[in-house]
Amino acid sequence: MKSTKRYGKKIDAALSMWVKLARAHSTFAKLADDNIRSFGLTPPQFGALECLGHLGPMTIGDLCKKQLVSGGNMTVVVDNLAKDGLVERIPSKEDRRAIVVLLTSKGKKLFNDIFLRHAKFVASTTSVLTEKEQEELAVLLKKLGTSLGRGN
Repeated sequence: MKSTKRYGKKIDAALSMWVKLARAHSTFAKLADDNIRSFGLTPPQFGALECLGHLGPMTIGDLCKKQLVSGGNMTVVVDNLAKDGLVERIPSKEDRRAIVVLLTSKGKKLFNDIFLRHAKFVASTTSVLTEKEQEELAVLLKKLGTSLGRGN
């Protein structure tokens, strides 16, 4: 159902796009989070495993930057993953003050077991769009996100 147009063409178009983007994100995020929870993980735990699985060992600070979360939250996530034997902490060889987080063999096995399943779920969820449409949307979203990141 279209809302009543009343703020001018440019503003109405922006509002319409924003509502559609927000609704799509909310729905997509819920579906993805439910899929992640089916593996017995929280979305932040999955995100940390995904970073470590694809990028290798890193400090909690680097994990925070990759996941866009605070250090306190990531410390709790890493604590819980360590309790489950999925990650371990080791002192950094480069900086004695830093601690590096890495996947254990159990963590690597879990990552290898679940990541492709989740990726296939995402592909299935987005299959309403062609590959070309997905690529175009990705370019547009990056353009929007990049401009917002600069405060423009």
